[in-house]
Amino acid sequence: MSRSSLSRRVASAIVITLTLSLVAACGGGGGKGGGASSGAATATVSASGSAPSGQHNQADVHFAQEMIPHHRQAIDMADLAARQAASDDVKALAEKIKKAQGPEIETMTAWLKSWGKPVPQGEAGTQRGGPTAQPGMAGDQEMANLRNASGAGFDKMFLAMMIAHHQGAVAMANSEKKDGLYGPAKQLADSIISSQNAEIAQMRGMLGGGTGTGSPSATAH
Repeated sequence: MSRSSLSRRVASAIVITLTLSLVAACGGGGGKGGGASSGAATATVSASGSAPSGQHNQADVHFAQEMIPHHRQAIDMADLAARQAASDDVKALAEKIKKAQGPEIETMTAWLKSWGKPVPQGEAGTQRGGPTAQPGMAGDQEMANLRNASGAGFDKMFLAMMIAHHQGAVAMANSEKKDGLYGPAKQLADSIISSQNAEIAQMRGMLGGGTGTGSPSATAH
């Protein structure tokens, strides 16, 4: 065999080897590599509410569906304080509550929509203040009394009702921490427990160390 013929055969073998290696590499990228990437994307959990539906349980759904109307009532009470409270401290606290709970409602609403679950409307419908209402929710008559109050009398009533309201939220958050599965919901529950317990202490201080109003709202329902 001539030297030129041998050289041509060696060159052909190299080309074939390189071609087969390239085909194998392309085929592997579309298999395991693509599957791993897709799985990683599916596993991503966002605290803004875009979690995969498989990473929550019924306790998480219940927490969001109950806490949304609970927060809405707190915001309604805070709106009344902006107009009717005498104390600047009460008005400032009400504004703080509103700013914290409004975004939390939006977050929990996004979770429920991503899970394909109903988002509650209003505060708590006909159940508000009834035996199946969320803990700490004020009844219709209590809310009517608050709407009709003003000045220092409003301040005392607002603080007593909001203490009970916060106590109810803390109880609901503790249940979520115990029974929930969805990480961001449990984190929100932690935040609610921390912030609202601090506000309960603040409001008790504003009332002189206790509720002291004689209002039935001073205890959670």
